[in-house]
Amino acid sequence: MKIRKKDRSADLDWVEKALFFIGIAVSLLHIYFNIFGILPGLWQNALHYSGFALLCALSYPMFGGPGEKRSNLTLTVDISIGLTAAASAIYLISMEDAIYARGVHLATSEWIAGILLILSALEFTRRTTGWIIPVLIILALTYVGWWGSLLDGVFKFSGLTAETILFRSIYGDDGIFGNIARISSTFVFMFILFGAFLLRSGAGDFVINLAQAVAGKTVGGPGLVAVFSSGLTGTISGSAVANTASTGVITIPLMKKAGFPAKFAAGVEAAASTGGQLMPPIMGAGAFVMASYTQIPYTTIVTVSVLPAVLYFATVAFFVRIEAKKSNVKVVEDERLKAMDVLKQGGLPFLLPITVLIGLLIFGFTPTYAAGISIMAVIVASWVTPNKMGLTAILDALALGAKNMIMTAILLCSVGLIVNVIATAGIGNTFSLMITNWAGNNLVIAIILIALASLVLGMGLPVTAAYIVLGTLSAPALYNLIIDNQLIGLIAGGLLSEEAKAVFMLALPEKAALLGQTMGLDQAAALLAAVPPDLAGTLRDLAVTGEAATLALLSAHMIIFWLSQDSNVTPPVCLTAFTAAAIAKTPPMSTGLESWKIAKGIYIMPLLFAYTPFLGGSWYEVIKIFLFALVGLYAFTGALQGHLENRLNWLFRLISLILAFFLLAPSSLVIHLSAAACFGVLLFINIKGIPKRTVVSQ
Repeated sequence: MKIRKKDRSADLDWVEKALFFIGIAVSLLHIYFNIFGILPGLWQNALHYSGFALLCALSYPMFGGPGEKRSNLTLTVDISIGLTAAASAIYLISMEDAIYARGVHLATSEWIAGILLILSALEFTRRTTGWIIPVLIILALTYVGWWGSLLDGVFKFSGLTAETILFRSIYGDDGIFGNIARISSTFVFMFILFGAFLLRSGAGDFVINLAQAVAGKTVGGPGLVAVFSSGLTGTISGSAVANTASTGVITIPLMKKAGFPAKFAAGVEAAASTGGQLMPPIMGAGAFVMASYTQIPYTTIVTVSVLPAVLYFATVAFFVRIEAKKSNVKVVEDERLKAMDVLKQGGLPFLLPITVLIGLLIFGFTPTYAAGISIMAVIVASWVTPNKMGLTAILDALALGAKNMIMTAILLCSVGLIVNVIATAGIGNTFSLMITNWAGNNLVIAIILIALASLVLGMGLPVTAAYIVLGTLSAPALYNLIIDNQLIGLIAGGLLSEEAKAVFMLALPEKAALLGQTMGLDQAAALLAAVPPDLAGTLRDLAVTGEAATLALLSAHMIIFWLSQDSNVTPPVCLTAFTAAAIAKTPPMSTGLESWKIAKGIYIMPLLFAYTPFLGGSWYEVIKIFLFALVGLYAFTGALQGHLENRLNWLFRLISLILAFFLLAPSSLVIHLSAAACFGVLLFINIKGIPKRTVVSQ
């Protein structure tokens, strides 16, 4: 028995060493791809998949989760699967020219390699994310090859041959080595590697210490520490579960010690950590996918995301302060950290690389180049701190970056198989038309439908995959509805361009006389609804162009991206909340409900994106929306909690909710100022009602 245990330990050491050295090799290869060398896209993506297939085979056993003990036989099988997947990918890409020379016909060896490649993608995706995505891939591939032809109606699809399906799955622009794999092998990997270097340099400890120094001594300070530290940690990792696991072990006990209910403490950590994926400059993988889909510059996406992310974290902070007032939470005085001391000890390795990154992006450098230079900035900056990064630390960071990327790399490559089918069969356009019909051209109903679809998808998919699938399916419908809202305003004001009027005259000649006149929004909406669908697209293209069309496209994708985060905090499956519950030792489902309540900003921001120019207006418009929304979110939180600085009765709760609506809804400056003034009066009355009590420090 002792010999066996020793052997197993030796096997484990061997696997860890293999993971370490292969991880370093994979990271160095990707640095070469993205900074020093140029390879054809298919080769780069195939090598990307091959490296992470090997890492996945070593990290994720066939049976059980990561770190589970496995027999020598199981380990041998896992390694064989990883090597087979890597060899199949490289072999297929090397045979591309030969396949085209044969008139796009696959030889027997290519058939075998292709089938093994897809089977390996299914297996590794199952190991890393569960059964949902593999089942969706199988359904998608069999849809275009078999059962799609058996359907009736809009989803009927004449089957493709098995050879065509296999060829497109591997070599297609949206296949396993297509556009999404390119995003994974470039932007996403470089930023995850950047995050790994930051973590290895001690930035994680710095973030938590800085948060404690800045916010820890205010009322509800430990909760604000969770909000602040999770936002900054999200800048590093972009992963909600990772944020919760890393910061929650410190912030949740702090909150409980200060007097916050355990369930609330876990809910705050889960909601704040979810915001990490909304916080620029990394935003998980979603920002890079969005940039690829929309062709809107990555820098534009992260720039317009700053203020919405601040509003989201402000909402969580409002919940913290109100709960602190309700529960009479004490100020924790155990550790008197000073912000300047924290900055001197470890601030430079965090602040300098982030500054370099943002500066390079602003000056127009590519995100991959900016991430590469920022990694070097981390190493340089660490040498003025006690935690200097030498060769060992650099190798550790390279291995950590590759290890942290395994699930994302496998997922993004595999999801390409689903996206390829959606593009081939035109399911996205069909689904978008269905959403438009179900919503009855009502943007709010469409957003609700997308939120429900996102929640269902998010029960089985990581949020990035949920965004990819949902964005492919529903973004066109949402874009059209946002454009139609703008069109209705143009029609009502008699502001249509001459080209757009010509399309209207062609579609509705009997209504042409009305186009130059002002009319009500309902009448304008009825006119637009009467335009035949085949001309509606042309009308949108001619009437709304340039910046307005870009804003509509950005708003549509940003709405879906934000809504795709709700599965982190919404029962019945909310992994971030469950992780926080495990730390706080609270019931998982009730903790999920608490985090769902606290994360209400996830649902409010998309409405601002849809109905206001928050993402693309002038600076005056954006700042005005931000300031009034900030007050409106405080009013909304108070109405929801029944408490501001003091308890609110039902009448005041109702008034606060109504004022929140007028502060958040698009309206005139006069109405916004009036609502803000009324809320100020309400808050003044509420503050006057606070009974005097002695503040006790602990």
